[in-house]
Amino acid sequence: MKRSKDSRLCQLPKVSTVSGRSSSITNAFINAIIPVHPPTLEDELEALAVLEMTPDTIQCVYCGDKHTEWDHLRPLIRGKKPTGYITEIANLVPACGKCNQSKGGSDWKTWMLGPAIRSPKHRGIPDIDRRVKLLELYQEWRLPVQVDFDADIDPQLWKQHNQNHADLLAMLVKSQILAKQIRKALDEANRRK
Repeated sequence: MKRSKDSRLCQLPKVSTVSGRSSSITNAFINAIIPVHPPTLEDELEALAVLEMTPDTIQCVYCGDKHTEWDHLRPLIRGKKPTGYITEIANLVPACGKCNQSKGGSDWKTWMLGPAIRSPKHRGIPDIDRRVKLLELYQEWRLPVQVDFDADIDPQLWKQHNQNHADLLAMLVKSQILAKQIRKALDEANRRK
């Protein structure tokens, strides 16, 4: 087998970075303040009925695969800020992990009918038009709760929360600089052996 000088048989994982976790930290800071309103059993059954499902036939609303979780139909976070939507039945739909992860914070309809690798359209889901109509009905079924974070939270609390977030991100950057120094020292020590 002929290989170029830079090609490898074994693709090594990329070096992890501390600062590369900043979006996870940002999501954690926002998700920690999002209200959760647990649904009643009646609410769950009514939601499933709108989606033409029962507890025995529950499936991913986007593609029809086995459901593994409930997805926020409308994203909780956009542009590193809360959207105002919360965790409650009018904003939750059954989903599979593939769809939930692929959709992320995208608008559900744009994602479903778009070119994302794991989107239902890209995967050739045959009854996609029916699924879109069911989700449109679901959106009309019940108005979702929306919170006005700026109006409802004392500005000092909000400022403190945002400052804690900024301080933690700054610490991630400092930690990344230190991690590079440590990795360099280890590389040099291993070369001397």
